[in-house]
Amino acid sequence: MATADLERLIDRIEKESEPPNPASLVEVVRLLAKLFGVKEDEVAIMEVVPSGRTLRFVLPEKLRVVGSIPLTSTTALAARTVRERRSDIVNNFPIARHATVFEGVPLGRGPGESIQKIISVPIFRENTVIGVAQICRKGASLTDAGPDFTPRDLSALQSLNETLDRLLALCRPAQQRA
Repeated sequence: MATADLERLIDRIEKESEPPNPASLVEVVRLLAKLFGVKEDEVAIMEVVPSGRTLRFVLPEKLRVVGSIPLTSTTALAARTVRERRSDIVNNFPIARHATVFEGVPLGRGPGESIQKIISVPIFRENTVIGVAQICRKGASLTDAGPDFTPRDLSALQSLNETLDRLLALCRPAQQRA
C-alpha cells in the first residue's frame, strides 16, 4: 500500500515545479518511514555527486548542509555501499566502526539516542550506483531501538530502486540531469 502511495507521490512530484517542493520531499520521507515502521528521522537518501568522489544527503534536508561523505571513507557504511555495490544489514551498529558526524546533527532526538540498527542499499541507474538509501532505528540501546532489520526489510528497500532513482533525478539541478 505505502509502496503504491510512494509511486503516486513521485508521479505527482514529476509534474510539479522544479526543484521539488520541500513539502513533497517531507511527504516522501513520511511514506518511507511508514513503509519500514520507523520515525522520519530514521530515513536517509544520498546521491553520488557528479564528480563521483562523494555522497551528499538529499533527505533529510537538514543534513544537506552538513557536508558530504568521501567515497574513500573506510568508516562510512554509505561509502562502502557504493564502493562494493551491495546492500547490508547491521543490527549492532554501535560496535561497527563508523563515522558519527551526521549523528550529531539535531533532528529532534534526545542526547544519547543514536543509530543502533541500519539497512543500506545502493540505488542503481542502469548499472551505475547513483546513490544510497538507508533506513535505521535509533535509540539509547539496541533493545530501545526496536526490532532487528530482516532480509525481508532489505528486499523491500531494494525493490524501491526505480522509484528512488526517479526521486534522485528530480532532486538534481536541471543542468546536471542526464
